[in-house]
Amino acid sequence: MDKQSGIIQMFNDISPTYDRLNRILSFGVDRRWRRSACEKALKLYDKPLAHLVDVATGTGDLILFWRRAAGRLGLSIEKESGIDPAVGMLEIARKKVEGATFLEGQAAALPIADQSADIVSISYGIRNVVDLEGAMKEFYRVLKPGGLLVILEFMSHEKKGLMDRLTLFYMKRLLPAIGRLISKDPRAYTYLPESIEAFLSSEQMADKLQAAGFELVQIHDETFKISTRFIARKPQ
Repeated sequence: MDKQSGIIQMFNDISPTYDRLNRILSFGVDRRWRRSACEKALKLYDKPLAHLVDVATGTGDLILFWRRAAGRLGLSIEKESGIDPAVGMLEIARKKVEGATFLEGQAAALPIADQSADIVSISYGIRNVVDLEGAMKEFYRVLKPGGLLVILEFMSHEKKGLMDRLTLFYMKRLLPAIGRLISKDPRAYTYLPESIEAFLSSEQMADKLQAAGFELVQIHDETFKISTRFIARKPQ
């Protein structure tokens, strides 16, 4: 089994407890990160969406945040597509999110037509994509000119301050123990802190976005740099 297939299988295994663990392990603050990202992007785009594409959609959670944000801003979303390679996640998404289309697929090979998406989002999933450059090319391909790419992710950065050290202790010691207890999967929540440490810095992610042809609109750190929001635009 190659690395990407192993990651996909791991997410299939933890799919029944995934949403509950997200809320518990982040103390619910991930909701604020998602809500803020959706509202900021929709204000920047500032017009109705014909097609929203959520990549690595998991159980479809972010699509619900997009809907609520659009409702608050008086905007409409005509079509929502959630893409994920883990069929276990998609089974839950189809029951949880009515009216959206969920398709099995990987970030580096999206089952989406060229220049058909107003916004492409990926929340806490880009770190799990082995072919990152391929994914960037796909995001660019499916976006309309002027469309937005929204990425939420835990980025690697140098740990200097007290909060950094406390966060590191939580991620490496407490989080795996809680995750193992609830999900019964010893790999998944050991993988999380390890994958963050091995991932890109915000500066490296910005370089990759620009190399793929995107214009950077915003890079914003949330809650002591635990989560970072990237918003990039495909040029007109």
